[in-house]
Amino acid sequence: MRNHPRRLRTASTRDFSHSAGPGPRELCGADSPVSSVSRLWRRRLVGIRDFSHSARPTSRELCGAGAAASLPAPSGLPGLAPARPRARVGPPGIGQGPRPPARGMAVFDTPQAAFGALRPVCVQLTRVQTVENVRLLQAHLAGVSGAALQELQEYVLFPLRFALRLPGPTQERLVQSLVQCISSVLAATCVKKQELLQELFSELCTCLAPPPSSGKTAPLSEELKLAVIQALHTLMHSAYGDVILSLYQPSTLPLLGFAVSLLLTLAEQEKAKQIKISALECLQVLLLQCDCQEHRHLDEDEAQRCGDLFASFLPGISITLSRVIAGDIKQGHKTTVSAIRLFYLIVGLVMADKQLARIPKSKEKLLVEHSRISELMIHRGLDWTKSTAEKLSLLLHKVVESSSGHPHWKVRQELVELVHHLLRNCSQSLVDSFSHLLKALVGLVNDENSEVQSRCNKVLQGIAEQRIVAQSRALADVLSENLHSLATALPRLMNSQDDMGKVSTLSLLLGYLKLLGPKINIVLNSVSHLQRLSKALVQVLELDVTDVKIVEARHPGPPGPLQQGVQKGRCQKKYFRFFTEEKVFQLLQQVCRVLGYYGNLYLLVDHFMGLYSESGLYRKQAAMILNELVMGAAGVGVDFLQEREVPLSVDDLKRSITSILDEYMDQANWYLVTSIDTEESSPEQSVQHLGLAVHAGGASSSILHLSPEPPVTIRTMNSNIWQICIQLEGVGCFAAVLGKEFRLLLLSALYPVLEKAGDRTLLISETALGTLADICEACGYDSVRYLINENSDYLVNGISLNLRQLACQPRASQVLDTMLRHSDASLLPLIEDVIQDVLSALDQTYNSQASTFLRVLHSVMTALVQWFGMPSAEGHQQRQTDKGQSRAQSQGQQEVTLTSQEVERFFLDYICQKQIAEGDLPDLEEEEEADEVPLAKPEPNSDPEGEAPMPSHAQLAKDVMERCIHLLSDGSLRVRLKVLDVLELCVTMLHPHGNHLLPMAHRVWPVLVTRLINDDPLAVLRAFKVLCTLGQTCGDFLRQRFSKDVLPKLTSSLLSQAPVSARAGPVYSHTLAFKLQLAVLQGLGSLCEKLDMGESDLNKVADACLIYLSAKQPVKLQEAAQSVFLHLMQVDPDSTWLLLSEECCSPYEPPHASLRPVKLGGMGRPRNELTDNVLLLLQRLQQQEGTAPSTSTQEAAPS
Repeated sequence: MRNHPRRLRTASTRDFSHSAGPGPRELCGADSPVSSVSRLWRRRLVGIRDFSHSARPTSRELCGAGAAASLPAPSGLPGLAPARPRARVGPPGIGQGPRPPARGMAVFDTPQAAFGALRPVCVQLTRVQTVENVRLLQAHLAGVSGAALQELQEYVLFPLRFALRLPGPTQERLVQSLVQCISSVLAATCVKKQELLQELFSELCTCLAPPPSSGKTAPLSEELKLAVIQALHTLMHSAYGDVILSLYQPSTLPLLGFAVSLLLTLAEQEKAKQIKISALECLQVLLLQCDCQEHRHLDEDEAQRCGDLFASFLPGISITLSRVIAGDIKQGHKTTVSAIRLFYLIVGLVMADKQLARIPKSKEKLLVEHSRISELMIHRGLDWTKSTAEKLSLLLHKVVESSSGHPHWKVRQELVELVHHLLRNCSQSLVDSFSHLLKALVGLVNDENSEVQSRCNKVLQGIAEQRIVAQSRALADVLSENLHSLATALPRLMNSQDDMGKVSTLSLLLGYLKLLGPKINIVLNSVSHLQRLSKALVQVLELDVTDVKIVEARHPGPPGPLQQGVQKGRCQKKYFRFFTEEKVFQLLQQVCRVLGYYGNLYLLVDHFMGLYSESGLYRKQAAMILNELVMGAAGVGVDFLQEREVPLSVDDLKRSITSILDEYMDQANWYLVTSIDTEESSPEQSVQHLGLAVHAGGASSSILHLSPEPPVTIRTMNSNIWQICIQLEGVGCFAAVLGKEFRLLLLSALYPVLEKAGDRTLLISETALGTLADICEACGYDSVRYLINENSDYLVNGISLNLRQLACQPRASQVLDTMLRHSDASLLPLIEDVIQDVLSALDQTYNSQASTFLRVLHSVMTALVQWFGMPSAEGHQQRQTDKGQSRAQSQGQQEVTLTSQEVERFFLDYICQKQIAEGDLPDLEEEEEADEVPLAKPEPNSDPEGEAPMPSHAQLAKDVMERCIHLLSDGSLRVRLKVLDVLELCVTMLHPHGNHLLPMAHRVWPVLVTRLINDDPLAVLRAFKVLCTLGQTCGDFLRQRFSKDVLPKLTSSLLSQAPVSARAGPVYSHTLAFKLQLAVLQGLGSLCEKLDMGESDLNKVADACLIYLSAKQPVKLQEAAQSVFLHLMQVDPDSTWLLLSEECCSPYEPPHASLRPVKLGGMGRPRNELTDNVLLLLQRLQQQEGTAPSTSTQEAAPS
């Protein structure tokens, strides 16, 4: 190695000018001239390095004939105690100790034996400094025990150190071998002398020292640099007990600064990853921040002295490490992790709150001989602390920005540790920096890596449990300012960021609120903060109300009863303007709930109720926020870090909920236009135009000022629908929060919710049903039925009052409809008077209010059928099945048990029928006499009428049917359609009471026929359904009427429409004409069977329907025509068979040669469009009759 003066630099020469601007004098104080460090340390080092010119013995004295005696032998060898063996400490590859002895080599356990073996090798190395001699010495060291080597430590190190000190150029391989040998000796022994520790430290650092004219490290090989770094690492761990503290004195400040500067330069400028990582780890050991167990923990005074020393190095260390952390990603994540760890350890030590609190006001004076050193010492006073904190804030911001988005998760996890360490130790000194640190910590809560998430949550939880923010007003102020800035930028960020960015932004907002915890009222009590935060939430939660499907989604009919599938707490999926990700909405919910949990509920409710009333643009968002605030105040679904100081009382919660409910259910906010349907919206709109504010369930009203009607658009109706849904969800939330305490609010809340459950808008009704389920769950009702039955007296009273004022309360019918659908027959006694009132009002105001009253009657009759009658479709199907089975059984029995008397009766009937067909009719008088049946005398105790009294539900059905007969001729098509629906239900209800049904059917028949043959197609379709129901219930009572008044019209209509449907395309199935054809074909067969039609009428029906078996007809019409013939088979299978066989059939072989073959019109006909359906029906008929054809029907027609 070249012999030249070394220019030594301390870390204090590395000021903040590279990144932050101010020089070292500003950071370290005016009393620390940096230039003196280099001059002072240069003089001392030159004295050490140039001892060969004055103190070093000549080579003849050292290596001459008496060279062996010139090496000083360790004094007192015989009486030395064995040294303490040392465990291996240090990074991988160092601190391994001497290698195991070679095979055949003796192991020297005593210092005397070891000295005898090592002395020749040490003398040889002192004479000739070569790599081979160093390796030979290291090989001999492998045979020496640790205790013996400890006694000979200085003796063995002397030739190695001597070789390093030789002037002139030295081979790098030799220097590397010397350093590695020194490292192996130190790994196996302890350094117990302070002078030896400092000299070794200085000599190893000198191996890396750059030339005086260069600012870079010496052009050494990477292997040598790595060996020196590892030797320094081993040296620091070999210091015994308190010896290590000798390096950390004011007098050694230049030496420490020199070493820190070298290691920082290697960490920043080297390309090899292993050198960078080793330099950072060695620097961590040098600063007494390693995690090993060899070094004892420093007490407060020792840590205080070290902090004073390291304060001089803080500028250079922090600036260099910040550049390493923000360096190229190619350097690897391990380098970045090590740099971050070292950064927060040194900053946490120097800027520790506990140490700064013990700093005296004046700088401590050193001895005279240390006066130059005193200039380098930093006094960590208030001014220095403030100035340093400002500059560190810039560096921390740089570190956070570069690390928070690092692709490797371990770097992000180490950033969490940085925030945790500094917040725990420097919460007061670095308070201005926590704006960036807390932002980074909160932002990593939703990191993609689970370990980072878990660690981040634990750190946040620890901050909350230790009440770091709660006990520091300065930190609370920092969080408040961050919160204000974020709330200001929130609408812009939500409009410009992608979904992941929005999640990160809202996670940051939520984290600030959680960290503030009970201190959140500092923000809420500031008008500007509260205004900014509330407006930001309102703007972000703006709904997208442009979807036309919201208005279009309507109930095709009255909604069915509430099933088991209704989920409690079900909320409708909402679509927002500024985001689509569900995670974003969940974060916004948590933000509102945390506000409600920690904040002043009265203040928040009052503020957001003001926004609710301020503008219709804010109403929906404010309602959503109010719902979440109440949930949070009750502690439902809140993810908090620490408990609130004072829990909210139930009375306070109930008062807030009551005020919100009053606002929600005000007429201006509850009865909104949600449809342009004139039937439904006109009464409501008229109420709004008149400005009548009527309380739900009551009759009192007050006149308000008239206001101009705003234009009703799709957007307006969508907005109104969502507002009502959000308010309904709020009612469910309030019920869940209060539990059984909500029963006291049912008087004001249940009636309006039942109104919305009967709404024709699908979204509103489903939301209201979910709210009813929530109320049942909260109030302890088993089901909605029990809820209604328990409160039926109050509800029925409100309905009765409101039905008398339909102009003011057009929704009363919806409440009754909902009650009827979700209750049971026990409700009937309570509503009988209401129904009679409706019938009386209908008689008086049928011209204006018929549609509304008919809706009520339809609900009543639907409920009565549900409670007291079997569903007609299922009953009819069951009866058909039973009838078919009984007929099949009777036919089978007839085939088995056919007697001679039955055969005789068959032929007598055949002769009689033949005579009638030929016109030979019997005498009418004889027939009448034969048909006369003597009347039975009434019993003396029987009812003169011969009937039992009608039950109340049947009487109600009869009364309703009487009104329907009069309204069947109403001029409004809508009214006629509703009358027909109600009439069908009445007929079903009166079916068991034939003596009352048949006279009513006689009265309704003329107007029903008019609807069938001379009305709008919609009315015809609905009237035919009523006719089918009458046919099922009245039977042959309507046979003659149907045959004379209706059947000719139906058959002619079918015949005239058949060519049209055969030529039509697929669009035809959506027309009203097709639907009418389909309904007639589907119902005509069952009518013929139920009415037991005669042969001529059956032939008319068969002829009209035969053409619909054509393959040219739509498939649904073909299937309906097949159903007609299947019913005809039940009535007259022989005629049906003959008719179908005339169209197409297979030849029949006579069973005996004496019988003549049967010839039918369908035999031998070519295949046509009727063939497939006719053959299918013949096959069904053969299966029904239980006979097998002699030949396959597949051979019916020639190919």
